[in-house]
Amino acid sequence: MPASLRLAVDIGGTFTDLAIANADGTILATAKTLTTPQDPTEAALSGTRQLLADLGRGFADLGLFIHGTTLATNALIERRGARLASITTEGFRDILEIGYERRYNQYAIDLEKPEALVSRAQSFTVPERMSAEGQVLKALDEAALPALLTALDQAEAEAVAICLLHAYANPAHEQRLRDLLAAARPDLAISLSSEVSPEAREYDRLCTTLANSYIQPMMAGYLAQLEEAFVAAGLTCPILMITSAAGMTPLETARRLPIRLVESGPSGGAILAAQVAERAGLEQVLSFDMGGTTAKLCLIDGYEPQRSRAFEVGRAARFIKGSGLPLRIPVVELIEIGAGGGSLAKVDQLGRLSVGPESAGSEPGPAGFGRGGTGATVSDADVALGYIDPERFAEGRLAIDRAAAESALLREVGAPLGLGVSTAAGALSEIVDESMASAGRMHAVESGKDLGARAMIAFGGNGPLHATRVARRAGVKTILVPPNPGVGSAVGFLSAPVSFEVVRSRYSLLQELDLAAINQLLADMQAEAEAVVRLAAGDASMETKRSAFLRYRGQGHEVPVDLPQAALQAADVEALQAAFESAYRALFTRPVPGMVVEILNWSVAVSTPREALPRTAPCQTAQQATVVQRRQIRCDASGALVEAAVYDRAGLSPGDWLQGPALVVEPQTTTLVSQGWRARVAADQTLILEAEEAA
Repeated sequence: MPASLRLAVDIGGTFTDLAIANADGTILATAKTLTTPQDPTEAALSGTRQLLADLGRGFADLGLFIHGTTLATNALIERRGARLASITTEGFRDILEIGYERRYNQYAIDLEKPEALVSRAQSFTVPERMSAEGQVLKALDEAALPALLTALDQAEAEAVAICLLHAYANPAHEQRLRDLLAAARPDLAISLSSEVSPEAREYDRLCTTLANSYIQPMMAGYLAQLEEAFVAAGLTCPILMITSAAGMTPLETARRLPIRLVESGPSGGAILAAQVAERAGLEQVLSFDMGGTTAKLCLIDGYEPQRSRAFEVGRAARFIKGSGLPLRIPVVELIEIGAGGGSLAKVDQLGRLSVGPESAGSEPGPAGFGRGGTGATVSDADVALGYIDPERFAEGRLAIDRAAAESALLREVGAPLGLGVSTAAGALSEIVDESMASAGRMHAVESGKDLGARAMIAFGGNGPLHATRVARRAGVKTILVPPNPGVGSAVGFLSAPVSFEVVRSRYSLLQELDLAAINQLLADMQAEAEAVVRLAAGDASMETKRSAFLRYRGQGHEVPVDLPQAALQAADVEALQAAFESAYRALFTRPVPGMVVEILNWSVAVSTPREALPRTAPCQTAQQATVVQRRQIRCDASGALVEAAVYDRAGLSPGDWLQGPALVVEPQTTTLVSQGWRARVAADQTLILEAEEAA
């Protein structure tokens, strides 16, 4: 039998999700197991063994292994990377200290700046200078190397980020310096800004290169360990990594550019949500992915997730742009908050209740997991409110201790506020649900969009459980819960294209384009991107998307505009002007007549093609679903104890409908159909929840 199975593994902060599909994409089996922080490979390997055993198959039957992980993100946030040093152009040692030369909150007296990955004492310089056009103004002084090596040795540097002035225009000095350092210190992990983020803006470029270098030794070691463990178990197929841009890339590229793996797990959820939207024919949706550690929200238009060229990690102030470390990488634009099932509740000295961003994680986990946790978490509140069936949680492999959950709630929340267990649980739930709804509203407003006109696609271990509660606060009236929602990101991985994007800075006024030079630049970029894709996709057909980033002269940020696939001609200049003005009008209401337009960056993205998905046919029948039991729960709308009908999702058929309050239980999650909501089962087994007019 040929190796035709495809395996997806998503390692999160609390749970590791797995899914196996056959060659046509049909999901054959899924699993959810607690993440093993001391060795993440352990949970991935044990979960895979379990799935294969359930199917009666072996590792040799796997034809593709797709992996996403939050390890890169967590290492940056928790500062668990290599001992780092930076090398910049002489005279530019303080790029990190200067930053953007502005405060992200000008009225905050006690402003907290994001913690830099490298101190000034570990920031070194070399004599050299390039112009913005890539001309050598001052040759690299190789005589400075001995003193530089001594400084690196004294700093006990394990990794080095090289970010020389204008290296995006001419990387020769960076490349030469890397060769000299590698020859003298072969164990040093070295990252070049001209490879990691070859774009203008020195601060962003340096921060991105530092982040890549900071996590490179750890991620290279992890990926090598993962590959070794699975090969030893019998794996013979390639391992591909999911990137932050929702594509797949080979291990070789992931080891060299681990910064591209930041947000790799959540991007899989965006892929899934886009597919669900396309099958349902919904042009505008909100993806809602709530796991054990965080909640992620993403706007999807025209079946494509919103994307960005900029991303911040480790924000000193939640939700405030500029308070984190900027990364210039292709990324699915998500808003991520510390609101998951394991998020911890606390009451401060003023009697104010807050939830997250700290999480109980998988070890020890929520108090109700019975693994030694003592803090009160969102999952503990859901247990106390009656939303979680202790006997069926996590496929029955994890025993739920309701008494421990209620004890933690009473101790951490109830006693300080003078509340009973049920009221304390309700208060905790209200806080976390409002936090997620507020994040979604803010994200939509910043993007110039309205949540009320969108459907929500809910998944993740806790997404379906909180979806109606968040939707009510966000003004959303329709929710879709796809099959296998508890492992949604892993399911999304299975449909990701192999892709790679290359971005280069080359400044020019639009009306003064050197077309020959730009066409050569785009051709070189396409060849570079295709080479990476072919490492994983072989001779598969490819699609190319080319873009330019335009702005009015003097502005600080650019607007992306699509380029034609053929070589640029003189006639394309006016078309680019019109496309820019149209995009600018969509963002800022009207263009500015008479202003000169300039281009800063160019982008080429190459990927394997994505097939259009068929629409789900409407159900021809409608019948009331069969209730399997009834249970007392605390109504999230009124706060009163009510009797909720419980349904087994595996027993639901297309056309079945049910009325809230109700719980739809499946092995890896539970969907809460709140009072005032009605649910029906679509032909593809998607659960569609709709708010009634009076709700």
